[in-house]
Amino acid sequence: MLPEQSELLKVVSFKTSRSGGKGGQNVNKVSSKVELIFNIDDAYFFTEEEKTRLKEKLASRLDTEGLLHVVSQEDRSQLLNKQRTVLKLIAILKAGLAIQKARRATKIPKAVKEKRLANKAVTAQKKEGRRKPSFD
Repeated sequence: MLPEQSELLKVVSFKTSRSGGKGGQNVNKVSSKVELIFNIDDAYFFTEEEKTRLKEKLASRLDTEGLLHVVSQEDRSQLLNKQRTVLKLIAILKAGLAIQKARRATKIPKAVKEKRLANKAVTAQKKEGRRKPSFD
């Protein structure tokens, strides 16, 4: 289960830096790029099972210390970038906690098989009609 946004903010840390892109001289003065750092082990609101599932699914996104980094530098405002990182984190956690439904194998219906074979026969007939006649 995903926690409230206020609970998430208690266990994350933010790091700001200067970002490139639009903004003119403002880019050189203001630290608008925001990096959110989330440690899965410190998240008291997740059970051990949920933590292991997150670590498995997000293994490619975690660094060597097991920290998840989410970066946003789209806006000129540091506050907006901070909000974006929190929203991105929630989306990542939601996707990481989702359990995929197991697929049940089903038999292909007889009518579908017959329709496919009839379609193949029509195509073969069409191509046969395009050939030059042989005078044997």
